[in-house]
Amino acid sequence: MRSSLTLGFLLVAISAQAQVFSPAEIARWQQQAQQVTITRDTWGVPHVQGKTDADAVFGLLYAQCEDDFARVEMNYLDAIGRLAEVEGESVIYHDLRARLFLDSTQAISLYKKSPAWMKQLLNAFADGTNYYLHTHPTVQPKLLRRFQPWMPLMFSEGSIGGNISVVPLERLKNFYTNRKSTSWQQPDFERAEREPVGSNGFAVAPTKSASGHALLLINPHTSFYFRPEVQMRSEAGLNAYGAVTWGQFFVYQGFNEHCGWMHTSSQADSMDEYLETIEQKDGKYYYRYGKQLRPVQVTPISIPYRQADGKIGRKQFTTYRTHHGPVVGQQADTKWVTVRMMDTPLAALEQSYLRTKATDYASFRETLKLNGNASNNTVFADSKGTIAYWHGNFMPRRDSQFDWNRPVDGSNPKTDWQGLHKVDDLVQLKNPASGWIQNCNATPFTVSGPSSPARSNYPTYMAPDAENYRGINAVRVLSSKPVFTLDTLIAAAKDPYLAGFEALLPALLKDFQFVLDSSNPPEGDVVEAMKVLQVWDKRYSTASVGQTLATYWGEKIQRLARARAAANQPLDYISLTAFTIANTTPQEKLVALQETLDELTRDFGTWKMPWGAVNRFQRLTGNIQETYDDQKPSLPVAFTSSAWGSLAAFGSRAYPGTKKRYGSVGNSFIAVVEFGPRIKARSVLAGGNSNNPASPHFTDQAGLYAEENFKEVYFYPEDVKKHAERTYSPGQ
Repeated sequence: MRSSLTLGFLLVAISAQAQVFSPAEIARWQQQAQQVTITRDTWGVPHVQGKTDADAVFGLLYAQCEDDFARVEMNYLDAIGRLAEVEGESVIYHDLRARLFLDSTQAISLYKKSPAWMKQLLNAFADGTNYYLHTHPTVQPKLLRRFQPWMPLMFSEGSIGGNISVVPLERLKNFYTNRKSTSWQQPDFERAEREPVGSNGFAVAPTKSASGHALLLINPHTSFYFRPEVQMRSEAGLNAYGAVTWGQFFVYQGFNEHCGWMHTSSQADSMDEYLETIEQKDGKYYYRYGKQLRPVQVTPISIPYRQADGKIGRKQFTTYRTHHGPVVGQQADTKWVTVRMMDTPLAALEQSYLRTKATDYASFRETLKLNGNASNNTVFADSKGTIAYWHGNFMPRRDSQFDWNRPVDGSNPKTDWQGLHKVDDLVQLKNPASGWIQNCNATPFTVSGPSSPARSNYPTYMAPDAENYRGINAVRVLSSKPVFTLDTLIAAAKDPYLAGFEALLPALLKDFQFVLDSSNPPEGDVVEAMKVLQVWDKRYSTASVGQTLATYWGEKIQRLARARAAANQPLDYISLTAFTIANTTPQEKLVALQETLDELTRDFGTWKMPWGAVNRFQRLTGNIQETYDDQKPSLPVAFTSSAWGSLAAFGSRAYPGTKKRYGSVGNSFIAVVEFGPRIKARSVLAGGNSNNPASPHFTDQAGLYAEENFKEVYFYPEDVKKHAERTYSPGQ
């Protein structure tokens, strides 16, 4: 009797907290659910089938929520600027930044203006998510108890951060709390040391393919578990497979039966900062534009946030905007900083979805005319044998007399954008003579070796990207083989050479010899460690002690050098190596090595630690902020940080309470595809497709992932049926 009462009270409490949906809504969702089937294969990958595209979107969101509702919700809390209502006052300026660039009022207006086909998809997004909440009353959202169809218009590109993430929060806070900041960009050493994210994309033409068919590598580098693996199909021609960002309704990096697309993060300059000359008259602000004084647009914004007592408080802001964009900072007393960036979320969402239904190069290129991709490059291949590359997409046309790497004078009308570049203007490549294309978040002027685009043909702002060690390694491996198969493309994608140590280690060896010849030569362990480094082949391996020494030492010596860089001095990974060599003494290099030996000995009892013993993969909780424990099972991982040129990226570090290093960013979803008459593909996902530790699909791919092996992709209905774990409709 007592347990029955307890259960009754629990159900009442749950129902009191749950979102109440109307009987008419529920009946409509149930009817749509009957038009959708979700087949989970033996890896837990959802293959969603619907009569219409909207049905497929409905089923996809339902399946995503089954696998990781927490990340679906968190992505929207982030995108719509309501994170502070969950995480508290510390993220108020994160929410303010989001609201400065797009708010729900604008998103609702865009939703109402959307074409009918897009409205159907947006409605299906909300309906599939809400139906999941209705059928899972024990799931307690942190905040969003009803999803709205306009929400995807505030999260439209699919990239990991989007453009607004580059607007410094500290500068924003300084301005809106009336704190002075004299520098337009403060050096951020913590950010500089953060593990790089990005992606690798390779395309191989039929001329270099053993089968005579184009090949594509899809290799996003993100925080782990940021994207699951899915397939969505409809009777209206949709059939896309790949990685989808939690909460979005399109395959972001993937393929269909005709073509595939891989997006890599780009430095193509798609946004600008303006210095506005401000004058105040009669208590109102004006900004100078040519010979005019224009009124600054003033908008109040109220940001709700969770207080320490759990109640919701509000912080009021008076925000400012010019025709260039919102004010995000201040430089000197009379100069305010505004930011202009892409502000066409409907076009971005249309492009993101429509490209998943492209049938060849021509139709894919047609989607680029929407100019809706502001943060990514694209590596492409299709079943007709075409391979291609575009560096960026949304590209404002500018006056080349100005330095667009720095804020420009907002009072000069010549600094205004002059429309957008057409697709033909972009840095791009189609069917290069080399037979291959690569991009690893680096310059487009080496994407195809000698067949690459010429830098002199384009304005500087189109491609300011530097080279990096992954790009150097990719050119080497793709140039070295006459033909590729799926197996050898996989081998190329995990080539173990670490080009980042090519110059750094010889500098250490040279300085060691200098110190060795001095009156006070080193002795003992440092000498033995140097012998290990001398014979190390600069290739990653779980058994390599040299890799452990080089990594720990390289991190220490680069951190020392970086602290000596001038404020605002740009240091990419290659220039940082040169700066480190030139700005540390022979003795400092040896001291850093001794510190490495001391640290390893203190933590593990010996400095002779194989890399796989310290570099580990572990997934314990499924929380968005994962925890790590040296006493619990983990797997050795050979591949390492992309900062050193590791094509297979695994950014690891020690966490509070751990001595070992655990990966949290890098290779996430990886796939290789062959576009013949019949698609052949293999893939692997970090950990598994489910966020539930009780699910067999929480870590069922962890072993494959850690050992850099792949599973077969079940793309065709007959293969999915043969390897089905269960088939159901949403709500069953």
